[in-house]
Amino acid sequence: MIRKIKGRYVVMSETTGRVFGRYRSKAAAEKRLRQMEIFKHLGKRRRSV
Repeated sequence: MIRKIKGRYVVMSETTGRVFGRYRSKAAAEKRLRQMEIFKHLGKRRRSV
């Protein structure tokens, strides 16, 4: 999830609240969130092959 904290966009875990990065623009934060989702699904596919 992305939250705005102290003027920065922060990529955080929805369940644990862990911070994965702070970005100046919302677009940069969204880009990183998409990257994380891609890597998460790649890992699942590799294990099953």
